Amino acid sequence: MSAFGYRKASDLPQTLALFPLQGAILLPRGVVALNVFEPRYLNMVDDALAGDRLIGMIQPAVGEESEPMPRLSDVGTVGRITAFSETDDGRYLITLTGVCRFELEQELEADTPYRQALVGFLPFEADLAASSGVAIDRDALMRSLKTYAALHGFQVDWNSVDQAPIETVVNVAAQICPFDSAAKQALLEAQTLEDRADALVALLEWDAASDDSSFRPIQ
Repeated sequence: MSAFGYRKASDLPQTLALFPLQGAILLPRGVVALNVFEPRYLNMVDDALAGDRLIGMIQPAVGEESEPMPRLSDVGTVGRITAFSETDDGRYLITLTGVCRFELEQELEADTPYRQALVGFLPFEADLAASSGVAIDRDALMRSLKTYAALHGFQVDWNSVDQAPIETVVNVAAQICPFDSAAKQALLEAQTLEDRADALVALLEWDAASDDSSFRPIQ
């Protein structure tokens, strides 16, 4: 099934409003909830709602996080606003649902208070259709996730995880696990779902082994 009716890369806009956010990634068909309060991003949401509801989420480049106008990573994800509410104090609470990753081709000198760029979707056109993930070792992934969650004291509804499609398991874990920005970006840029699953397992097991020298995977 295509995402929101987008079937090919050329269906998506060449120009995107950008929402730089350190330590956060959005993956295709994933969701992220955002609390928007800065005036420039309130303006961005207003413009998106008046148009195609699309916003590009992207991390600052590693090492640029503290700069007032940081250089941006090479890859981000366009998300569609799928839920919106406004608080009494003027903040926007929105949900973005991931559509497709993009390559940042050229940042524009925009007349808006928020950043905009020319982007390319063709390298990630496969994002527009869900992946079966048939080559992923689900049992190994689940063992790593359970060990990681136990070591960090995370409460997880494992019955729901067991019933979820493998793409959802991999992408939600990649989004919510508190890895550093560089690791998050590596997960985002993994070309296929299988590549992302392999990278995720490696990060989970490295983290668990670092926390406990006597690390043993949960069976």
